[in-house]
Amino acid sequence: MTVHTTTVPFSALSPAEVYAVARLRQQVFVVEQECPYPDLDGRDLEDGTRHVLLRDSSDSGPAAGLLGYARVLDDGEVWRIGRVLLDPPARGRGLADVLMHAALAACPGRDVVLDAQSPLARWYATFGFVVDGPEFVEDGIPHVPMRLVV
Repeated sequence: MTVHTTTVPFSALSPAEVYAVARLRQQVFVVEQECPYPDLDGRDLEDGTRHVLLRDSSDSGPAAGLLGYARVLDDGEVWRIGRVLLDPPARGRGLADVLMHAALAACPGRDVVLDAQSPLARWYATFGFVVDGPEFVEDGIPHVPMRLVV
C-alpha cells in the first residue's frame, strides 16, 4: 500500500470526498465511540479550516481509499487540530503518524492545541505536545488539553 495526504480547504473537496469524510467521522465517533454529538458544527466551512485526508494511492476515484482524516482550525492565536481518526482496518500500521505530520505541516508559525482523548496523550507527546490543563470529560470520554509550543 502506498499512502499520500492531501490538505485542502472545504471548497476544494469534491462532493464524493465530503461524503467519504462525513461517513468516516460518523463511523468512528458516533458509531464506534458511541458519541452522538453535533459533528457538523459549521467550522468545516470556515476559510481558515484545512481538511487533511490520508488515502491509499492504489485506490482510484476522488473519495476512494480514504484511510484517515484530521481537521485543522484557525483559532486566531493558535491552530487547533481535531477530528483525528483512522478507518479501523487502517490502524496499527503507523499511518496515524503520517496523518499527524501532515496536519502539523498545515500549522505554520503558531502554537498548536488539541483536546486528546486521555489514552492517546502519550502518542501526541511523541510530536512534542504537552498536557496544558486538567482532564475533562467530553461525550463520556476523558480528554486532556494539549499544546505544542512553536
